[in-house]
Amino acid sequence: MRKIALCAAWMWLCAAVFATAAGAPNPRVALQTGQGEIVLEIFVREAPVTAANFLRYVDEGRFAGASFYRVVRMDNQPGNAVKIEVIQGGLGFDDGPRPFPPIPHETTRQTGIRHLDGTLSMARDKPGSASSEFFICVGDQPELDFGGRRNPDGQGFAAFGRVVAGLDVVRRIQRLPANGQMLTEPVVILSVRRLPPADVSRPHD
Repeated sequence: MRKIALCAAWMWLCAAVFATAAGAPNPRVALQTGQGEIVLEIFVREAPVTAANFLRYVDEGRFAGASFYRVVRMDNQPGNAVKIEVIQGGLGFDDGPRPFPPIPHETTRQTGIRHLDGTLSMARDKPGSASSEFFICVGDQPELDFGGRRNPDGQGFAAFGRVVAGLDVVRRIQRLPANGQMLTEPVVILSVRRLPPADVSRPHD
């Protein structure tokens, strides 16, 4: 019964996203961080489940006070034969708002969204375990797509948006001092808000 209820809730949420998105530009979200602002475009039509999950965290204020806490660079992943470059953020591992239940895994084969420079995607363990943690690609990362080798299961990661302003901020965060892959001082997300429709014309990086 619990699984049925969860599926019904996700169907309702995705339907709401589709209804809002029909004929309208993709929603944009502004993350104000301690290093500057990052503006994200969320692909609600291509990745409805993943997009709805992220927007739920935004709309319920769950990401305010969250942080970017992990940076993956070419020099800090000696144990990985397949190397990537990303920054990761979300609620993290400290006490704070509890994450919502995990969501079904939308592969890049399903959505057609590739892990290119500035792509927004979900961190996960096994498929179907993503909830509150997300990452942004620094440079093109094809090994994170479906069939890529970064994750042994070959399912890749669930991309659902892109950075449209603030890629310089993303790159600056990636270069900050870290202990291994964990930032010495996490970059706090000071505020998160949807931009009004009039702001979708803001220029890209």
